[in-house]
Amino acid sequence: MEVLAVPKPPGPPPQPIGILLARTGKALDRAFDDALAAAGGNLPTWLVLLAVKFRAGRTQSGIADGVGVSGATITHQLDHLEAAGLVVRARDPEDRRLQTITLTADGDALFDRLRDAALEFDLRLRSGIADVEIAGLRQLLTALHDNVTTDPARELDPI
Repeated sequence: MEVLAVPKPPGPPPQPIGILLARTGKALDRAFDDALAAAGGNLPTWLVLLAVKFRAGRTQSGIADGVGVSGATITHQLDHLEAAGLVVRARDPEDRRLQTITLTADGDALFDRLRDAALEFDLRLRSGIADVEIAGLRQLLTALHDNVTTDPARELDPI
């Protein structure tokens, strides 16, 4: 008598890449927020300090564009950072409607702490992953971004 092999039912389908990417992104966001909090900051503060540091003298609207937030949001963030003594806003002498933003000494010190935390986090994130794999991941993430962006020609600000 011949015994027939019963095929195994197929397992669950692989998780859609969008869901996997979203879940991974959330886990990375939480871990990065924790690393920045341990250094005395948070992601919005880090992004604004980073934009101000490398675009000293730029206007609020320029920094908002660089960070990817609205003018109202950047105003609120800068109000908070200015009240904390981390940034200074000054009227542009050539166009009084514009304000330039610079870091204070305390802002520079917080920038340094957050930069160190971000670099340490990046090293942790890359642990065990070859440079060639990181390069491939950058290309893949860029392609995924471009596939869902309504204006693929608009590149993300590198900060």
